[in-house]
Amino acid sequence: MSTEFDAIVIGGGPAGYPCAIRLGQLGQSVACVEEEEYGGVCLNWGCIPSKALISNAHLYHKAQTAAEVGLSFSDIKLDVPKMQTWKDGIVKKLTTGVRGLLKTNGATVVEGRGRLLDSRTVEVTGKNGKQTLKAKKAIVIATGSATIQVPGFEFDGKRIIGARQAVSLKEVPKRLLVVGGGVIGLELGMVYQAFGAELTVVELTPSLLPGTDPEAVKVVERTLKKRGAKIFTETRAEGFELAPSGAVRVKLKTKSGDEVVECDQVLVAVGMKPRSRDLGLEALGVQIDPRGFVPTNDVCQTNVPGIYAIGDVSGAPMLAHKASKEGEVCAEVIAGHKAGKDWTSIPGIIFTDPEIATAGMSEADAAKQGHKVKLGKFPFSALGRAMSIRETDGFVKVIMDAETKRVLGVTVVGPSASDLISEAMLAVEMTASAEDLALTVHPHPTLGEAMMEAGAAALGHAIHIANR
Repeated sequence: MSTEFDAIVIGGGPAGYPCAIRLGQLGQSVACVEEEEYGGVCLNWGCIPSKALISNAHLYHKAQTAAEVGLSFSDIKLDVPKMQTWKDGIVKKLTTGVRGLLKTNGATVVEGRGRLLDSRTVEVTGKNGKQTLKAKKAIVIATGSATIQVPGFEFDGKRIIGARQAVSLKEVPKRLLVVGGGVIGLELGMVYQAFGAELTVVELTPSLLPGTDPEAVKVVERTLKKRGAKIFTETRAEGFELAPSGAVRVKLKTKSGDEVVECDQVLVAVGMKPRSRDLGLEALGVQIDPRGFVPTNDVCQTNVPGIYAIGDVSGAPMLAHKASKEGEVCAEVIAGHKAGKDWTSIPGIIFTDPEIATAGMSEADAAKQGHKVKLGKFPFSALGRAMSIRETDGFVKVIMDAETKRVLGVTVVGPSASDLISEAMLAVEMTASAEDLALTVHPHPTLGEAMMEAGAAALGHAIHIANR
């Protein structure tokens, strides 16, 4: 194997492997260094496996309530080990595919942990010892992020777990307490709630899903409570002790006093932190901010020439699709092409039940930026397609500039929000007007009609609801 390349990418996750693939396509010699499994957090224990479980949880819940529409299932069984085998098969297929794509596009796969010795040299420590790689043009830091641990709730893999363990449980806990009412905590908490766990959610801030449209959050919160969840906001989990029965007694400091909640398993899901330390960056003078992120400019360069950073390690939003796009931009720049982080917005998706998805500005952000805001809102409860699939909770909300009629942002909470938001992203990216949404003929009966109707509602002439 050659030890000299045009570029070396450290990390084979959603940022690193697209970067390496694109570099190969552009005729650059490239090595992609990965210490665990290609695909990173997303493919191995994040996005993909969690969504596989979420899909099953949704199906399981709908099957249990199908009698109301004339479908009776006499014996619905949940085989968790079999489900995990199926989920692992998806992960294996995708991670193997990433390796294949890297090789097909001319990238060299290097297994081991990479560390910079200087701005052109990477030392890789692997199973067979150490090797040194040289980069003629660039080194790309794509090391991603890691789970934040809460003092007093260190993972033991059994009673106290993180997201990595939560996607691979072999049985459903009877009582699950989630520390952290953010995206990861609610996504996985609702999975096991659907499978029969009694769910308790503990959130430090005044609201679940901090930073998300409060109207959308209320829809999800209603579902949680309807299914029996106990929710503690403005509450700190301060520690735990084991009961003689083996149960976990979690000590909570609530806004009204101290409380103890007993459960069988605790999922700690308070977020992710960038993996920027112990890579040799500090010694080279690469700037790392107080939160651990590596700041970059609009072409993914750090403050040190020849060193780039992409994906979670380079800053929020810590999302796989943002990471992949940065990877492609970075590759184009290294290969001498014109490219940049010139997108208008990055979509956000929360795979709760129902889903929440956002594009562009929120209502609050638009007002802060000085826009005179007008809203168009269409509920799924008024949509024939939503009724036919028994998923009528939620709405599409179009945030419009009242003067220019431009679509500033869209929030969707409801069925298939994760798919519907792509149309909204296109509208935001191309500076479409609400009239563009309203005049575009949407097929009937579909969920997408809610986007058209919400655009029309912003203009005051929705057909299937009373206009404000």
